[in-house]
Formats: sequence, structure tokens, C-alpha cells
Amino acid sequence: MKISQKGLYALQAMMMLARHYNQGAIRIRDIAYEEELPEKFLELILLELKNARMVESVRGAKGGYRLRRSPSDIRLSEIIRLIDGPLAPLGDAEQLRSLIDRDAAHRALYQIFLDVRDAAAKILESTFLADIADGGAGKSPKRRKKKSESGVLPMVVGGGKGGHEHS
Repeated sequence: MKISQKGLYALQAMMMLARHYNQGAIRIRDIAYEEELPEKFLELILLELKNARMVESVRGAKGGYRLRRSPSDIRLSEIIRLIDGPLAPLGDAEQLRSLIDRDAAHRALYQIFLDVRDAAAKILESTFLADIADGGAGKSPKRRKKKSESGVLPMVVGGGKGGHEHS
């Protein structure tokens, strides 16, 4: 798993919106200034987050962007999957499972990659924006139990990020 610069900027912007949750919409210019992000790039990222219904835009003098849901309801995994695609180091979890089944000679290697992916996914799926929005205040984020222990959560719909390739 690799988080791109775009993914990092998205996480930073979402953390800032989480810190200002229930304080109205925040202008792109203010997000960019407070988080030291390039404004034009941030516009594209916020549009993608808006299309995925994670944020909403507000028009007018008090306009800007705000979270559509509470920071305690937005998992880091949702944001990362939207911007950067699957959490697995090679393709996605299904591809890794397929490689484990088909390639006996390298099964142990692919299983390690799947284990790494599963560990990262577990952390990112159990960490919410609310856990990290205040900068951690010198302590690690609280881990919450998932409501359902039925495995991996589905990928966020709306990003169309199926065949991403990262170098």
C-alpha cells in the first residue's frame, strides 16, 4: 500500500474539516492556508470527495466545504480507497487471494502480502477522522470495535478507481 501525495492532502483536508465540524462551511482558501496545501490541487481533491458524498459544498458568503457525516462516522480507509484505490500492495485483496490459489511456488510470499494488507486495512478501517482530527494530543488514536466483524468493508462507490497503477 502506498499513499500518494493526493491521498495525503485529502486526509489533511478531511482532518481540518473534522476539526471544524459543526462550525459551518470552510472556504478552500482557508483549508489550503491552514494545512499548507496547494489551492488548485485541493479544489480537485475536494471535488472528488464531494462526488463521493464525503463532503458537501455550500454556496454564498458563508460558503465553502463541510463534512456530510460526523467525523466519528468517516473511516480513514474510505478516504484512502477513494483517492488511492485498493489497500493491497499488489492489486486488491481478491487478486492476492487468487495468486495464493494459483501460484503454489510463491504462495507464502503472496500470503505475506495479504497479511500486510489485512493488518493495514484493520487499522485504517477502525480509525475514524474523529480519532486523529485533533492531532492525537500526544496519544495514539482510540481503536473502535467494528459493528460487524464480517471481514473487509466494501470499497467506497463513486471513485471508479479500479485499475490504478502506482509507481
